[in-house]
Amino acid sequence: MAVTMQGKRANGSGPTSPASSPRAARRGGRKEWGAPPLGAERLLYAALAALLRRRGILLLAPVLYVSAMLVFMGSWNLDAVPVRVGVAVLRRRPLPGAVYRSPQVFERLWPFMQADVNHSNALTRAWHQKASQRWKPCVNKRLSHAELPLSNGYLIIEANGGLNQQRLSICDAVAVAGLLNATLVIPIFHLNSVWRDSSKFGEIFDEDYFIETLKNHVRVVKELPQDILKRFDYNISNIVNMRTKALQSKTYYLQKVLPKLLELGAVRIAPFSNRLAHSVPSNIQRLRCLTNYEALRFSQPIRVLAGNMFERMVKNSSMSDGKYVSVHLRFEEDMVAFSCCTYDGGVEEKHEMDIARERSWRGKFRRPGRKINPEANRMGGKCPLTPLEVGMMLRGMGFDNTTPVYVASGQIYNAERYMAPLHQLFPLLETKDSLASDDELAPFKGHSSRLAALDYTLCVHSEVFVTTQGGNFPHFLMGHRRYIYEGHSKTIKPDKKRLVLSFDNPNIRWDRFKHNMQEVLHHSDSKGVGLRKSDASLYALPMPDCMCPQSEP
Repeated sequence: MAVTMQGKRANGSGPTSPASSPRAARRGGRKEWGAPPLGAERLLYAALAALLRRRGILLLAPVLYVSAMLVFMGSWNLDAVPVRVGVAVLRRRPLPGAVYRSPQVFERLWPFMQADVNHSNALTRAWHQKASQRWKPCVNKRLSHAELPLSNGYLIIEANGGLNQQRLSICDAVAVAGLLNATLVIPIFHLNSVWRDSSKFGEIFDEDYFIETLKNHVRVVKELPQDILKRFDYNISNIVNMRTKALQSKTYYLQKVLPKLLELGAVRIAPFSNRLAHSVPSNIQRLRCLTNYEALRFSQPIRVLAGNMFERMVKNSSMSDGKYVSVHLRFEEDMVAFSCCTYDGGVEEKHEMDIARERSWRGKFRRPGRKINPEANRMGGKCPLTPLEVGMMLRGMGFDNTTPVYVASGQIYNAERYMAPLHQLFPLLETKDSLASDDELAPFKGHSSRLAALDYTLCVHSEVFVTTQGGNFPHFLMGHRRYIYEGHSKTIKPDKKRLVLSFDNPNIRWDRFKHNMQEVLHHSDSKGVGLRKSDASLYALPMPDCMCPQSEP
């Protein structure tokens, strides 16, 4: 049949296939290409078949095929496995950031860190705040100073959790008491199974100062009067528990809790954690401000020891004009176990983590259908940073080995092994145990909230604060630091999804690593000042509820 120059049949029907094309080969019975493979290779075969419809592409076909196969196979490892049938096994190569390779990266970069003495210490240039971004506390100025009306009854709440969860409960309880025009009884601290601290309110916070600071805005008493206790047979458990759900609005408290308060003279809410919505009327919000930033100061024993430790830390930081970096290091055994991340401890680490998970969470991680994926956790930024990773990050940001560092933490997992490289990177490293003597710490041992209060004080007054894992401790600290540092949190809060990419590249150059870390610092600086949105917490973002622009008179 005749074919025109345009490749069409003389009768106007569709184009013929070139004699050497796969289509012609199939019709003629000659098979130049094998049967289409399965999966991804089938897509490759279809793409090549489409390309080969033109003769000019034919010569490039082998090159295209081999290149595509190399790309396809590049994401697989062929590991020869000594099994009877002698079959090679395809094993998926971990995605970038999925595996803990920080020790290998450190081994490569350590000589460059030692040799890099050409940058100024980041302590002097970490933060940049415009004058127009500066704020000042003004909560007392904004609060009403009208005489309090007669009380509607007594509010009893039970605070649970660690130091800053208790702090949250206390502040919200004052706000609810103000909303209901109730008299607040000094909160009861629940003995938490995780924190295991039996401390009472007055052993952590200054009760008298708390009552005095709030007296013009909310009535607070240390205990229920005898006539109220008698009404409930001297048993607080007999007082009705409202069992309030989380983040309840003003309307709920006025419609559900207030009638019971007026009827019975006292109500109880237990537990009371996150039981008040973030968004409440401004006068109630200011009670939260007053409580958190002014009324809640630590008890005298904590203030005295924390003050002494701070003075020693400043003295040890004389080369940097008393400035230092504080790090909230969350690498305790329970934290590592709960994260379900794997590091470089091998079988022994896995065994220890399995035991820790079972001890603290009793089968939670063995439920049917529960899948643990350490690689996904690490790529998702959910893994606690190791002491080594914190040290590498700070050195990359420009904090040199003369930088004083205070580490706030519980008992670090496998501390002797994991803390050694951080000491190597920052020789001027201090902790509670190095700044205070055994005798000074003795009254605090076994009381995690009191120990956390020491850490809180050292961290709130540092020039730079580093948070590594989230939680209530950095949440409250960032807000408190904004309150005392003109609105800027002066906090490094790394994006761990991006961070692990640098830690997972043993071939990374020092200049590239530094660039990546300094981007993290710049991002933290740019996010240091921020205004609270309606669905956010003022305990982290006290502007504009608790602070005013400095330009205001």
